[in-house]
Amino acid sequence: MLIRNIDQTPTTPVTMPGVQGARMAIMVGRSDGAPNFALRQFQVDGGGFTPRHSHDYEHEVFVVSGGGTVLLEGAERPVAAGDVIYVPANEEHQFKAGETGLRFLCLVPVSRNCGDPTPGS
Repeated sequence: MLIRNIDQTPTTPVTMPGVQGARMAIMVGRSDGAPNFALRQFQVDGGGFTPRHSHDYEHEVFVVSGGGTVLLEGAERPVAAGDVIYVPANEEHQFKAGETGLRFLCLVPVSRNCGDPTPGS
C-alpha cells in the first residue's frame, strides 16, 4: 500500500526543450510497483508552460489548482481547477499556466516514460 501527500512530495524541474517554469513529481509509478499506470503531478509557474508535443499514448489530466490553457485539436482552451482533460494518443498538446500558476495530475501508462523526471505530459 502507498499513501503519499501531494503537498509533501518533492518536485523536480522538467528539463526538456520547449519548457518554462514546470516541475514534476511521480505520485505513483513503476518504482512503487504500479503495474499499469503512473500518476504524475505537474506544477507550472505563472506564465510557464509544458512543451508543445504529441506521443503515441493517451493520458487523462485533472486540474488541481490554478488555471491557464490547454492546446488541443489546434486550439487553446481555458482550463481551471476541477477540470478534467482527455488527451488522445498522437494529439499535439501543451499546457500553459495563467498568472497564478497551474497544478495538475496526469495519468499515463506505466510503460511510457514513468519514472523519467523529464517528461512534459
